[in-house]
Amino acid sequence: MVPGEENRLVPKEDVLWKCRQSIFDEMKKKFSQIESAADEPRVLCIIQDTTNSKTVNERITLNLPASTPLKRLFEDVATKVGYVNGTFELVWGNGVSVADTIPLDQSSDKSVVDAGFEPGKKNFLHLTDKDGEQPQIVLEESGGTDDHNQDRFIGPLPREGSVGCSSDSFSQNYSYSSILSKSETGYVGLVNQAMTCYLNSLLQTLFMTPEFRNALYKWEFEDSEEDPVTSIPYQLQRLFVLLQTSKKRAIETTDVTRSFGWDSSEAWQQHDVQELCRVMFDALEQKWKQTEQADLINRLYQGKLKDYVRCLECGYESWRIDTYLDIPLVIRPYGSSQAFASVEEALHAFIQPEILDGPNQYFCERCKKKCDARKGLRFLHFPYLLTLQLKRFDFDYTTMHRIKLNDRMTFPEELDMGSFIDIEDEKSPQTESCTDSGAENEGSCHSDQMSSDFSNDDGVDEGICLENNSTVERITKAGNEKNSLLYELFSVMVHSGSAAGGHYYACIKSFSDDQWYSFNDQHVSKITHEDIKKTYGGTSGSRGYYSSAFASSTNAYMLIYRLKDPTRNAKFLDVNEYPDHIKRLVQKEKELEEQEKRQREIERNTCKIKLFCMHPVKQIMMENKLEVHKDKTLKEAVEIAYKIMDLEEAIPMDCCRLVKYDEFHDYLERSYEGEEDTPMGILLGGIKSTYMFDLLLETRRPDQVFQCYKPGEVMVKVHVVDLKQETVASSISVRAYLNQTVTEFKYLIAKAVHLPAETMRVVLERCYNDLRLLSVANKTLKAEGFFRSNKVFVESSESPDRQLAFTDSHLWKLLDRHANTIRLYISLPEQSPGSQFRRTVFQKAGGDSRNLDEICERVKGPLGNMKSVEAILEESTEKLKTLSLQQQRQEGDNGDSSKSTEASDFETIESPSNEADSSASAENRELENQIQVSDPENFQSEERSDSDVNNDRSTSSVDSDILSSSHSSDTLCNVDNAPMPLANGLDSHSITSSRRSKANEGKKETWDTAEEDSGTDSEYDESGKSRGETQYMYFKAEPYIADEGSGEGQKWLLIHVDKRITLSAFKQHLEPFVGVPSSQFKVFRVYASNQEFESVRLNETLSSFSDDNKITIRLGRALKKGEYRVKVYQLLINDPEPCKFLLDSVFAKGMTVRQSKEELLPQLREQCGLDLTIDRFRLRKKTWKNPGTVFLDYHVYEEDINISSNWEVFLEILDGAEKMKSMSQLAVLSRKWRPSEMKLDPFQEVVLESSSVDELKEKLSEISGIAIENIEFAKGRGTFPCEISVLEIHQDLDWNPKVSTLNVWPLYICDDGAVIFYRDKTEEVVELTEEQRNELMKKESSRLQKTGHRVTYSPRKEKALKIYLDGAPNKDLTQD
Repeated sequence: MVPGEENRLVPKEDVLWKCRQSIFDEMKKKFSQIESAADEPRVLCIIQDTTNSKTVNERITLNLPASTPLKRLFEDVATKVGYVNGTFELVWGNGVSVADTIPLDQSSDKSVVDAGFEPGKKNFLHLTDKDGEQPQIVLEESGGTDDHNQDRFIGPLPREGSVGCSSDSFSQNYSYSSILSKSETGYVGLVNQAMTCYLNSLLQTLFMTPEFRNALYKWEFEDSEEDPVTSIPYQLQRLFVLLQTSKKRAIETTDVTRSFGWDSSEAWQQHDVQELCRVMFDALEQKWKQTEQADLINRLYQGKLKDYVRCLECGYESWRIDTYLDIPLVIRPYGSSQAFASVEEALHAFIQPEILDGPNQYFCERCKKKCDARKGLRFLHFPYLLTLQLKRFDFDYTTMHRIKLNDRMTFPEELDMGSFIDIEDEKSPQTESCTDSGAENEGSCHSDQMSSDFSNDDGVDEGICLENNSTVERITKAGNEKNSLLYELFSVMVHSGSAAGGHYYACIKSFSDDQWYSFNDQHVSKITHEDIKKTYGGTSGSRGYYSSAFASSTNAYMLIYRLKDPTRNAKFLDVNEYPDHIKRLVQKEKELEEQEKRQREIERNTCKIKLFCMHPVKQIMMENKLEVHKDKTLKEAVEIAYKIMDLEEAIPMDCCRLVKYDEFHDYLERSYEGEEDTPMGILLGGIKSTYMFDLLLETRRPDQVFQCYKPGEVMVKVHVVDLKQETVASSISVRAYLNQTVTEFKYLIAKAVHLPAETMRVVLERCYNDLRLLSVANKTLKAEGFFRSNKVFVESSESPDRQLAFTDSHLWKLLDRHANTIRLYISLPEQSPGSQFRRTVFQKAGGDSRNLDEICERVKGPLGNMKSVEAILEESTEKLKTLSLQQQRQEGDNGDSSKSTEASDFETIESPSNEADSSASAENRELENQIQVSDPENFQSEERSDSDVNNDRSTSSVDSDILSSSHSSDTLCNVDNAPMPLANGLDSHSITSSRRSKANEGKKETWDTAEEDSGTDSEYDESGKSRGETQYMYFKAEPYIADEGSGEGQKWLLIHVDKRITLSAFKQHLEPFVGVPSSQFKVFRVYASNQEFESVRLNETLSSFSDDNKITIRLGRALKKGEYRVKVYQLLINDPEPCKFLLDSVFAKGMTVRQSKEELLPQLREQCGLDLTIDRFRLRKKTWKNPGTVFLDYHVYEEDINISSNWEVFLEILDGAEKMKSMSQLAVLSRKWRPSEMKLDPFQEVVLESSSVDELKEKLSEISGIAIENIEFAKGRGTFPCEISVLEIHQDLDWNPKVSTLNVWPLYICDDGAVIFYRDKTEEVVELTEEQRNELMKKESSRLQKTGHRVTYSPRKEKALKIYLDGAPNKDLTQD
């Protein structure tokens, strides 16, 4: 029974029954609602977020009951996208434009159906800005789990730079307020410039040290004495004031680093935080000389210790006093696999003495002999602020790399240092002072002047004082001091990463509230004692010596303790206690910050959008950025854009307006009539980081009127085609609607171009080379494939061409040609031999002789009056056929001339005519003289050269043997008919090179293999017909006057050509203008950097070319199938520049090395002045500048030697007979090092029969006279000639490797050309004075820089950390 409302008892069963009944009724009600909702129509809403460029492609889908009120729709959308409800608007997405639609009422209780939504259909909505402001993003609840997690996180955080962050979602939540507002902890972070986390950690630690901050505030900067930019204390003062008073989340440290004399490159250098601490303290001491803060660093951070050696026989002790700023503690003793467990253990090990015995005995001054001794350190004085460096970075002598020791080492929050002072040491009567050797302890211990410096120190309040008092007083004072040496931890500087690099941050305890904070660059958060313990390092379990490799890489690196002494422990100065100069500085910084805040507010309300303008005079499209405040009107924005585009002198401002523009599609979206007073923030749809559109500053002539561009229109560029003249006019812009029919569109065009619509044909170019005739009259433009920006061609004539199928019509062919025609600029040879050639050709073809301009006139003149260049070529071809047949008959009468001789390996077909003119010289100028013919009857040899398309591959000279019948195996081919029989019974396509090896004889070459093997093609197909004649391609040439600086007297052509033409046909079209057959000139494509590359694939089209590309024509025989162009360099092993270019040549597939050498001989003589015999030089592989494999005379290209396009080869002149006879031999280049003279001898080649080290030493012994057992050798490093300084060669190279063969590690000498240095191990290095060494160093540096080699091959050294006291790196006053 339970008490009732009126003190009556109600049975429990009744209460339970009522509860059950109410629950049942509620469930029944909900089920009925669900049933009714299931029967209710649904409304599908698709919402596109247009407020941000990153979200514009994302869509949110909601499927709501039809009765859902609009108010609920807004709530659901806000929840879905994460925006604050009420900070955005929803508008219809299928409206004409966003600006013309009315936003939905977010407070309305009307259902979505009543608001115009259609059930069962897709309802598109746009989520837009409200009142020009972007939607507010829902932030996580403050003080919740997320903040707590962030407070607990002390590891490396993602760097933000100034603003950015890693993820898109985070960047959206990262509003201006979160960037600029101070952390909830009340502390301000420091921006990481790039890799300055080590600096930020130290600066935050110094800022959180009351004694240092207060002392810094008391120092006053004098403007008259120093530049504030270079004053380190002043910039630190400013930084501390900002850290204490700024409202920002993080502040920059660039002013501080600038006072250090650092430039921006220093921000990318990571240094050791302990090293920075030392260097910064030294710099501050220098700056604070003659001031009250002169001894601040020593008073706070300096301690003293005794470095002693005590004789174990007589007790005599020699010692000196050293000072230190920090104590370096070893993590793991050398050679041990066990690390110290705690800081206390490491401190005991630090002062643990070692015994000097055996060979390490100490010479005792009192005993006058070597005795066993004890050597160690004793702490005499501990500083007020104790700094401990945990030496986690070590060197692994196994791998010869730096490593980081991640072993676990604990450290207490309170450290008692009393146990580390040895009072008994003061009782020793044998202790005597010795002179200071000047040496410093390892790590951070500094050498003091003498022990007397310490005994006279009058500022010692702790530690052991060695004044001249009685021993009892000294011990008593030391004992009291020992009992008061209790330190509390307040800063832990943590390193996360490896020895190669990582990240620093600081865990610091505030003395104001005893709370620990993590200062991680920009981020400041609260942490706990448990988080501090996580920085101990280490891992569970033991893994032996390399255990630290598996441990956490985040661990403590520097610890700072403060002495617990209530009489000395200071508190931070209160604002009221600031000195006057600090108060003025605080006020100044506040004003600057407020000014920055106002400027940021202006920036925040500024719309930034791309601005384009077609200059009305220059007719070039200009691009700039328009920055306008959101409250500025459209009229004011036009004024700003007018000034930005600098149109004051070109056009009045009232002839300009801004329109919405899509630069990608070159589409004018809309104009803004009647909205001149509308704010730009509303007009542009709010302030956004990027806009989905641009603005165009449109101009007009004063007598014109601006056209109205309505949203929803499409822009059409209309080109009028004239079939009679075969021209396509420039475009005229017309705007149309997608729902217009083709018929309506034709009438619209007819008004613009003044052509009859009834006979009009309209062709749409949907994409490149995709032409579509609009033939269905009632079809809409949208159905035809129109988009924002379109291109159409129109033709309106009564020609019969209308009756043909579109793809067979003249219109289609003309448009197809128009789409594929490109404009090229052709540079002809400066001294073209074409005048005589043209005279002969065109006397036969046209009856008179004409110059280049006249030829071009014939090409571009009216078709009915003058012949085109195609007609000229056709006539020339007919003449060539006639002359070829005559040549065939003459060769039939002189069959003996076609027989092979014993002296030649290849077939020659001699021409009976012009014997005297048939021997060509090597240079192009003699080619020009060769072609000059005064008598038309003597033109036969030139005609014969035009058919030089299947030369034997022995004709491998580049330019010399172009028309030489004595060296050429030219074959005659009828260019229009099948292959013509030759005198020896072979047809023109069956001739193969006899230089090919027997293994390749009879092997049929197809076009595929020719392309694969050589990358070049013949100009004729397998039927003997010219490839350029298989299909007609448009070609039009006209003279062109090039700009100044393009070369005086150089002829240029402007070519319009169908880019589907093959290179072979293109070259044949150029023949009349170049003046030589297509096989006798080369085509080079000129790139933007003026680099030229030869086009050699004759069966490829010009599809890779584009408008306004440049081409250079050079005289010389073009490559044929199976030929390769080769660059020949001379190898001069003992010259300062060992690689010298000689000439270009042509090698053929199947040719032997000896045959290529025979081809080179006349070229070397005529072009390079080298008169050699075939056995006086060799060819060898060239890899960059390194000489490689020696090619033997019997090697065959493509079989034994891989060859490719633009191949490079070394030519080496021999001093004697060739020693390389077999591939099993090895040729190395040796160089003797003379350490007693500090010089290197010239290179000498050594040919080995095997890769044996013993044989190498024997050969070196033979050429040097050094005994074999005394020879040491080393392999050279780098590219040939492996230059190295004589000051480094003796110790830097790996001398005398322990190997028996040369082809194993570490030598890996498997090919010819390796450099071997050798020396006599009994020869001592000469002793150099400092002056001699400096002089030699200058000479070596100059020598190596001239040769382009580095002075040293050592790994890149870390840049030394320096602070420049005068802010200038090039001065002498530096601290390092």
